[in-house]
Amino acid sequence: MTKKKLTYVFLVMWVNIMLFSPTVFSADFIGSESCIDCHKEAVDAWQGSDHDMAMKHADKSSVLGNFDDATFEFEGKTNRFFKKGKEYWVNIEGPDGQFHDYKISYTFGFEPLQQYMVEFDDGRIQLIPFAWDSRHKSQGGQRWYHLYPDMEKTDEFYWTNTGQNWNFMCADCHSTNVQKNYDSEKNSYETSWSEINVSCEACHGPASEHIKWSKKQEGSTGLHYGFDRDLSKSVKEWVFKQGSSILQPKAIRKTDQITVCAQCHSRRTQLNEAQAHTKGDLEERSLLDSYLPSLITPELYHNDGQIYDEDYVYGSFMQSKMAKKGVTCTNCHDPHTTKLSIPEEAICSQCHIASEYTPEKHTFHLANTEASQCTTCHMPETVYMGVDARRDHSWQIPRLDLSKNIGTPNVCTQCHDDKDDVWADEQVGQWFPDSPYRNQQHFAVAFYASDIQYRGAGDALSYTAQDAKQAGIIRGSALQRLSAFPSKNTLVALGRAVKNNDELIRLGAIQGSAGYEAFDRWQIISPLLTDPVLAIRTETAGALAAYWPELNPLQREQLAPVLDEYIEIQKFNSDRGFGRTNLGNVYRAQGELVKAEEAYLGAIEIEPYFVNSYVNLADLYRSQGNENKGYEILRKGIKAQPNSGALRYSAGLSLLRLNQKAEAADRFKQATQIEKQNAQYWYVYGLSMESFNGKQAADALGRAFGISGNPQHLFAQCDMLLKYQSNKAKACINELQKYAPANMINSLNQRLNQVSPH
Repeated sequence: MTKKKLTYVFLVMWVNIMLFSPTVFSADFIGSESCIDCHKEAVDAWQGSDHDMAMKHADKSSVLGNFDDATFEFEGKTNRFFKKGKEYWVNIEGPDGQFHDYKISYTFGFEPLQQYMVEFDDGRIQLIPFAWDSRHKSQGGQRWYHLYPDMEKTDEFYWTNTGQNWNFMCADCHSTNVQKNYDSEKNSYETSWSEINVSCEACHGPASEHIKWSKKQEGSTGLHYGFDRDLSKSVKEWVFKQGSSILQPKAIRKTDQITVCAQCHSRRTQLNEAQAHTKGDLEERSLLDSYLPSLITPELYHNDGQIYDEDYVYGSFMQSKMAKKGVTCTNCHDPHTTKLSIPEEAICSQCHIASEYTPEKHTFHLANTEASQCTTCHMPETVYMGVDARRDHSWQIPRLDLSKNIGTPNVCTQCHDDKDDVWADEQVGQWFPDSPYRNQQHFAVAFYASDIQYRGAGDALSYTAQDAKQAGIIRGSALQRLSAFPSKNTLVALGRAVKNNDELIRLGAIQGSAGYEAFDRWQIISPLLTDPVLAIRTETAGALAAYWPELNPLQREQLAPVLDEYIEIQKFNSDRGFGRTNLGNVYRAQGELVKAEEAYLGAIEIEPYFVNSYVNLADLYRSQGNENKGYEILRKGIKAQPNSGALRYSAGLSLLRLNQKAEAADRFKQATQIEKQNAQYWYVYGLSMESFNGKQAADALGRAFGISGNPQHLFAQCDMLLKYQSNKAKACINELQKYAPANMINSLNQRLNQVSPH
């Protein structure tokens, strides 16, 4: 080919790329006003919806609360809600302990409660602690109430602290096209949006290309009518199959609907403002390109996956059989009104053949009562924010056997509160004697075993992680918990997980590998450094960065570009203590100790109640040979966050290194008083008391074993009882015999025979 022809071919290719690549020219946000002429019905449905009312300027059309010089008494102090002309104001207590007037700039939501926001000079927008209960008076509404009555000024969720900061916590979901615009040097915001609420383009995407398409109409729909995403249902047709009482999908086609909804309806951390659904190739899109979703953790869920803390639906839904069968949000919900698309009693019978789920055959409760509704048993409600009842979207079949054995909640005894789990299990057994779900193996047992550090937990979690019948989020969560149980089975589970097509499984493998040393962990998860999904490769980079000093030049070269992406994410989140602390950890690993110290100190400055920054900075000072400076920073942390057991525990370890054993034991005791269910704190406290009080030491070690079930803790108790010649030593050794090898028991019994218990 001649040089001239080669140049021509290149030019044609370049023009084609520029014209047709969706990643080169992105569409622009043009506002919902442009949608009205063609989509009046959808706009009319949207107006007044939860999305429309997500956030508004505070004026007479949006404010529902009583600001007519209303008062609300809290802890003996009067809070006042009043107007100045057309403006809405509150007189409430600030972080200095004094009452001040604050102007309400914005409303937040509208039912069953409405919150209010104050804008500060540094660009911060904060939610006040009082909400208006907008329910009808007959339901207990039309009143002011305190959302967090037990909150202290040192808590993250105190109203002027980061937990109630709109710019970080709320803006991305309550407004459209939000740009956070945080200045880390000035610690200030210039946050902007194209529309104050959740408008058309928040879900459909920027509409400028759609407008162009609508004007051309050249017989081609283009790429989703000029939009960059497909919000249709995944299943177009449901069919009857012989022997099944539930219609089955004829085919499942992947669309962007779940990803788009999950951007807000999930418990997650934001990674950037790119939004996963705007990525060029439809097949490559992932929620995890812009967000890091939470898996099924003990802080958010019960061991069987039922919601505990707010999860905003996605984490529950991804566990469900519905998700696996291709059900999407709009199979039940109208996306514009945000209400159910048809009456509740008819929703389930879209797929579940109604004649098979009658009261006589299925509910065994009186027809047309709340007790006989599908949602009552399969979507139990949990009330958050005092009045906001939210349904569990994992659609679980009640498992009374699990409640009986591991204490998970169940709908039967929540309603029949005068009965117990044994009664409920027997009753359901009479109704469904042949049910395949009764006493069926469940991942909850493995998760419970993990919580109590049961010796077989690792194997149970490894099995769950490799069980193809389980949902990906469950398998990923099992992998995540494996970090405490490194073993041969764990290694097999992790090795398979990093190659799995499900991104939530690959995500779980990253934390699950934390129990291995640098060389092994690199071997396990380094393939994920080239993962196509941003959250997975950057979380891998963040994990492996801790071993930077141990990596060879080739490994560092492989890690470096992905670590740069990880650093960018932490800088994006540098308005939070975790973002700056993560940066400090990377700098420290790379030997940039001055930058690490600056990052930790910055974290403490912007979020003085964030515990990890103090612990990590104290450890940095310790590594530099300055234990006293480390202890002082921990003392500062304890003052700033008095409810942290971790800071007192770390202070105890520091005092031990300073050879101040009595003071150390006192700090460990304080840690156990704050976090009474932390077995590690009880264990170390027990060991620290050996020189001072043998009985207290043994009792603390027994408490550790009672919480954890860890045989090491029981062995330590037996050892302590023998040292102090306690008459409880024999019973302790007999208990340990269930867990320990014979040679260990023989050794302890020999010691027992050599002493005279008293």
